[in-house]
Amino acid sequence: MTDLNRGIMKFKGADSPSAIAVSAILILGAIAALIWFAYHSAYSGV
Repeated sequence: MTDLNRGIMKFKGADSPSAIAVSAILILGAIAALIWFAYHSAYSGV
């Protein structure tokens, strides 16, 4: 059992490349959305 198969991701195949890619895309997408929201909130009146 790898370290990625412990903790929150306690399901079979949690350390597969596709599961890691999906998780990375979700996390990076959420960060990008927050940055976009903050930028447009800060400079909406300009």
